[in-house]
Amino acid sequence: MDILNKVDFSKGLVPTIIQDYENNEVLMLAYMDKEALKRTLESNQTWFYSRSRKEYWHKGATSGHFQDVKEIYIDCDNDTLLIKVIQTGAACHTGNRSCFYTKI
Repeated sequence: MDILNKVDFSKGLVPTIIQDYENNEVLMLAYMDKEALKRTLESNQTWFYSRSRKEYWHKGATSGHFQDVKEIYIDCDNDTLLIKVIQTGAACHTGNRSCFYTKI
């Protein structure tokens, strides 16, 4: 499957859920466009598009907390991605393993 052409980027960025490959813990949610997905496929590490900074970012480039891609899934509408990774260090910029550490 040519995933670059399968994903529906017609509305811009697609939500991308990052999940731990070994225990299925949801680590974070970020956004990708076609270029970020291409960089992810080429490097086998996650790349995203920052909506606030309006630039690409390689997860771990400054923190050392890289995400090695193991599997990529697409949802039934072709407009959301799920990427299973081996997480080095924390996924969250706060230093927490997951961005979802606050229970409501």
